[in-house]
Order: sequence, then structure tokens, then C-alpha cells
Amino acid sequence: MPTLYHHPMSAASRFVRLILSEYGYQTDLAEEMPWEKRREFLALNPAGTLPVYVDDSRRALCGAAVISEYLDETNGVLKRDRRLLAEDPFQRAEIRRLTEWFLHKMEADVTRPLVRERIFKLQMTAEQGGGAPDSKILRTSRANIRQHMKYLDWLAGSRKWLAGDRLSYADLAAAGALSVLDYMGEIDWVEASQVKDWYQRLKSRPSFRPLLAERVRGVTPVSHYADLDF
Repeated sequence: MPTLYHHPMSAASRFVRLILSEYGYQTDLAEEMPWEKRREFLALNPAGTLPVYVDDSRRALCGAAVISEYLDETNGVLKRDRRLLAEDPFQRAEIRRLTEWFLHKMEADVTRPLVRERIFKLQMTAEQGGGAPDSKILRTSRANIRQHMKYLDWLAGSRKWLAGDRLSYADLAAAGALSVLDYMGEIDWVEASQVKDWYQRLKSRPSFRPLLAERVRGVTPVSHYADLDF
């Protein structure tokens, strides 16, 4: 069976897990601590980043964007109206633009620094960079959340789904990031009512159930994390 190397608090890993579930893929999950730089993991992906998808032939695909394109080309084209990339070239471009926004820009501005400071550092040794969170990084990242949520609120309020009329990679990439931030209680849902309505629809999908049931050692999620009506 294929294996996905991931971390529960990796937004990019969650994005790929949602795709796999939406497309009905069966995979083994192997939790990886990327800061450990395990030799066996680096042999699969010299960059040492997550996620990594290893197929039945032991071929490794590295990175969420690469994996998502592979899954679309091998499976998505057969899904018709359940395909997560549109058939129209311009619509595909919009989906890819927003997917990149959440996988790269929001990841750099918000998700990665907050996860590192609040979760990863608790699991790292001092030699690996662990320790107390940096308050300056926390303040900057939390200020950045507000700008990203404003943009998301506009997208959710002006379209049925973030990139158009049907569920796409853009929604799953955004949901992967928001689910991590929501786990940590970093989102003020009162100020983002349209995003909240959209996110409730995502949380209600079967593909989301494993994420909502997951817990990270030493970090308890906010009380509403697994609630579908919050």
C-alpha cells in the first residue's frame, strides 16, 4: 500500500490527506518529525520537507503541489464532476493560483511560524532549535492572520467555493491551513462569518473526519475544534 509521510500539524500534509480521502485512495500514514533529519527520510526527499508520497513501487513524490498534480493526472481526470481541478484551462489556473497562495504565502506568513513556535519547539531538543516560543514571531504571525482571513472572507462570500462553483484543490489547501490554526485556537471566527460558513461545509465532509479526530501529544485543541456546528 502507498505511504504518506506527514506530520499532523503540517498544513501541506493535511491538504494531501484530504485529496487522497476525497479520491478514495487507501494509504498508510507515517508520522515524520522533519527536524530529526532521519537518514531514511532524507533518502526519499533530500530537501527533508513534508509531505512525501511513496507509491507501491517505492517511487517517492515530494511536496504537496507535486503530489496533487500527480493525483489529478492519475485519478482526478476520471472523476468527472468530482475532479478537484477544473477542465477549463483558465479555471485550472485560478485553482492553482489560490492553492499556491495557501501552500506558500499563507504558510510563510502565518501557519509555519505559528506551528513551529507553538508545537514543533515543544517536541524539539535544544540542539534541534526547541525551547520557548519567540513572542515577536507570534505577534507578527497573528497580525498576518487578519489579512489572510479578510481575503478568505471575500472569496467565501463571492463564490460558492473558493475558486468557483465546485469543490477544488483551493478549498482543500485553505482548509488544511485553517484546520491547523483552528486546532491551536488562533482564529477569531466572529470576524469571519462567511469563512466560517464555508469551513463548516468542509468540516462536515467524510474526508475531514480523520483530521478532526487527530490529537498532537502535549497540545490540546480548542474546545470547538471537532464540532461541526461551532
